[in-house]
Amino acid sequence: MIRNFLCSLPIALAIASLGCPLLSAADASLSWKVIPLAVDANEGIDIADFDGDGKLDICAGRFWYRNPEFRAQPVRSIDDFNGYIESNGDFAYDVNKDGKMDIIAGSFIPSTVHWFENPGKEKLRLGQLWNKHLLVDTKASQNEGQLMADIDGDGIPEWLVNSWGKDTPFYVWSLSSTGPDGAPSLSKHVIGERGNGHGMGVGDITGDGHADLLTGNGWYENPGPPYFGKPWRYHKDWTVHGAVPMLVFDVNNDGKNDIIYAAGHEYGLSWWENKGNKDGTVQFEHHEIDKSISQQHALHLADLTGDGKPELITGKRYFAHNGRDAGAKDPIEICYFVIDTQRASFEKHTISKGRIGIGLQIRTADINADGKLDFNDFLLFVNAFDSTDPNYDLDADGMVGFGDFLRFVNAYEKGLITVRP
Repeated sequence: MIRNFLCSLPIALAIASLGCPLLSAADASLSWKVIPLAVDANEGIDIADFDGDGKLDICAGRFWYRNPEFRAQPVRSIDDFNGYIESNGDFAYDVNKDGKMDIIAGSFIPSTVHWFENPGKEKLRLGQLWNKHLLVDTKASQNEGQLMADIDGDGIPEWLVNSWGKDTPFYVWSLSSTGPDGAPSLSKHVIGERGNGHGMGVGDITGDGHADLLTGNGWYENPGPPYFGKPWRYHKDWTVHGAVPMLVFDVNNDGKNDIIYAAGHEYGLSWWENKGNKDGTVQFEHHEIDKSISQQHALHLADLTGDGKPELITGKRYFAHNGRDAGAKDPIEICYFVIDTQRASFEKHTISKGRIGIGLQIRTADINADGKLDFNDFLLFVNAFDSTDPNYDLDADGMVGFGDFLRFVNAYEKGLITVRP
């Protein structure tokens, strides 16, 4: 397995919120600098190279932000809705397969799903709006959030919409070319006629290698191929007002995926331990992680510390329900939890408190691309010398020795961001 040898790993963390901030970790100690991008009532965000220059840009609602100056440039116009703009999710994806990253956008109330066509480098430079195209009219208007995930394993992500109505149908939409004149469109697959609710996630709960679907009122068991040609078994194992997404992750390292969820409009962050399959049903045991933060509407897993293990990122949403939620007057914040899978424990670290909060999406990437080996890495390497630590065994001979040292020095002198080929 190819591993990057990065201990001082700068990560840029982009989080959708009212201020649309860009957060960057300065060094291995994870001190953070807040870089405001815009003031806009937007709750969706994504990261991609939109202008084809090899640098990661940001899209968020009405605008996209070109790396490295990150000046707001127009994408689309969006109507206001009850104190927010009518937008609750941005997804970067090359819809028409022309080699340029487009944007698929979700919304709270309108039932239509649109994609916005990347106009190309010259029109991007001129600041032109992106052409708007209809993907589908879902006929659903209680849209809490969206996800894109590959459910059937064909390499093409499906479009999932979560409804806050618990008795509304659960659909999965496949991207295809079935629109007028072969235009991109979304084709519906019925997962369940009833059984939805605030909260949604994707992951393998049963351990059969297939992605199951989670909602605020239980979960649907993936029947396997042909994925949309068989009924999905519905398990009403919980009723929560959950985050989007709920996360499927093996918290206690026992080989079974557990579930991490948060109360989207209340206090509370928890995980359900997967106790295994008994009599055809999966048993879960509840464990509390933290109850100090309210309105944790989005969760995200990413390796912030550079140890190859993901941290849990979340925070307090800004002004949810126009200040009517529990903890509305609490300071907004963004934080991450280091997950110890040997002890099944979570250690909280604050990124920012009192200045910015989260929206409905969290994204992470090394946006400024300044990850490089430095002297801190050298000290860590020295401490690992003569050990069997696989992170520093660069020649994979079972021992950290002189051969590994020569590889490290060569990479260090060249300022590489990876030691392994």
